[in-house]
Amino acid sequence: MLTILGFTMIATFLVLIMMKKMSPIAALVLIPALFCVFVGKGAKLGDYVLDGVTDLAPTAAMLMFAIVYFGVMIDVGLFDPIVRGILKFCKADPMRIVVGTAVLASIVSLDGDGSTTFMITVSAMYPLYKRLKMSLVVMTGVAAMANGVMNTLPWGGPTARAATALKLDASDIFVPMIPALLVGLLFVFVLSYVLGVRERRRLGVLTLDEVLVEEKVEEKETETVLVGAGGSGDGKVDMRKSLTGNGGAAGGAGSGADAPEDDAHDEDGFQGLDPHRATLRPKLYWFNALLTVGLLTAMIMELLPIPVLFLLGAALVLTVNFPHIPDQKARIAAHAENVLNVSGMVFAAAVFTGVLQGTGMVDHMAKWMVDVIPGSMGPHMALVTGILSLPLTYFMSNDGFYFGVLPVLAEAGAAHGVSPLEMARASLVGQPLHMSSPLVPAVYVLVGMAKVEFGDHTKFVVKWAALTCLVILGSGMLFGII
Repeated sequence: MLTILGFTMIATFLVLIMMKKMSPIAALVLIPALFCVFVGKGAKLGDYVLDGVTDLAPTAAMLMFAIVYFGVMIDVGLFDPIVRGILKFCKADPMRIVVGTAVLASIVSLDGDGSTTFMITVSAMYPLYKRLKMSLVVMTGVAAMANGVMNTLPWGGPTARAATALKLDASDIFVPMIPALLVGLLFVFVLSYVLGVRERRRLGVLTLDEVLVEEKVEEKETETVLVGAGGSGDGKVDMRKSLTGNGGAAGGAGSGADAPEDDAHDEDGFQGLDPHRATLRPKLYWFNALLTVGLLTAMIMELLPIPVLFLLGAALVLTVNFPHIPDQKARIAAHAENVLNVSGMVFAAAVFTGVLQGTGMVDHMAKWMVDVIPGSMGPHMALVTGILSLPLTYFMSNDGFYFGVLPVLAEAGAAHGVSPLEMARASLVGQPLHMSSPLVPAVYVLVGMAKVEFGDHTKFVVKWAALTCLVILGSGMLFGII
């Protein structure tokens, strides 16, 4: 009964958000609450929710301060050189832009943190997609898949969990998997090329002059609307200003006296972040760069808990770059919307995960999926594990899968001569799909900053991410790794 209710609850949630009948926050809260009553454990709903909130509170804190930290770093110009490099490569070609998104997301994913990857990638690429009227779900989908492949790095989480659960060395799991993962990453790049060509065909061949002329017309129309509305808006105008050079910085539209000269533009005059925004701090560039490298190094070395590192980092970067309190308040206010959206979504997800785990639904679902495996598949348990990793890591947390399900699968595999190392490697296959799971907090950073509906992202990315997972699984078997 709990198995059926668990699958029904997840299916109901996904259908409602993909059909846009409910917002993700509302669905994450109300659907599990309703099913908790159906299970007959409505009286314990409060305990389940508090347990879920307790488990996810550190993640929510990390995301809150990480958004502030990287938001300020974007404001002060730390990532402008990366953005300019990507822009010079991309020009106004949709195909290059999509491929550039995949490359940027892959590079930034080396830090092992999905939220960081999505914040930097979206901040750099969002202006291009908006200007060229490209599909934003292509951006979120490609970024999520690239990050999912890179999430298998030993410090990314899944590999360490698999190693801990099966008492193995993380390097013994990861190093042999590198060829298969490289094939998976190559597939993401090829897929990005295909999606980019499709976008190019949809939009036609564009030139920078056409894009910039059209943008000027839109800006004039926006200014007219603002005058008629008394300068008020729904927040979208502020985003356009911050991205196209009309202000959006603390203290209004600065004169750019403290900003670099015209070299902030690329050679064709096409820019992403405003090179003259008042928040730029070119004199503090190397301080900010070293601070960020130090922060990421400390995170990888686990010198302190990640939430604590970002809390300290956010406080330090605000104090050094914006010593005046009004400027600090302005920067915090500028990123408050993203902070509220993401942290709100994480705490809403705590209700979902709390009910799934508290009622025992997730345990019954996992046990059922393991029990339905035919005995004849015993010698092929690594293949079975790889296939099961797709739905299981999508519908449950990495902790639940690697510490709850993988040991059971590994034990069944061992009975048929399948080594724990093969099982551990196969368990990593589902990560490209896992990174778009509604139970992954980082995905809400991605869709929130990209202004994309979670349901739209899900409908687009699931088929491509699943195909990427199967490519990795097939490559692993072909190379004899799995």
